[in-house]
Amino acid sequence: MNATRAGVAGIVATAAVTTFWLVEPFLGLPSLAVGSLLSSFLAVATAYLPIWPAVGWAIHVLVGVGLAVIYAGWLVNRLPGPPLVRGILYGCAVFIVAQLTFMPLVGAGAFSRGDLLLLVGSLAGHVIYGGLVGLIYGGGAAFLMRP
Repeated sequence: MNATRAGVAGIVATAAVTTFWLVEPFLGLPSLAVGSLLSSFLAVATAYLPIWPAVGWAIHVLVGVGLAVIYAGWLVNRLPGPPLVRGILYGCAVFIVAQLTFMPLVGAGAFSRGDLLLLVGSLAGHVIYGGLVGLIYGGGAAFLMRP
């Protein structure tokens, strides 16, 4: 595993998803306040320490890098297809895990309680994330140049 490439893939993909979240309301999709959401998820800690949205954003970036490292370390050679396809498949898997674990933990319910717009936005973000991780870790521009 190339940890540097995995880290860069995670940072770039996380930045792209964050940018997508800022654009989502202009596409008719719900706005997500991820920094606030993650910082409020740490409600137990807030009883003792003030946790601001910036901490939530820092967690968001760390999770993005961590997920890219998991992809690079364990899944890159186990998923079928070229790098882009492997990354998209990984992004879809992360979407499913997030919908079954994280969303209920923050009170949004499994699969966002069936809210179609939230699901579409979440799936699109995870596909973008996974696709970029796959492309960047799998060779980046070299993949795009293949016939």
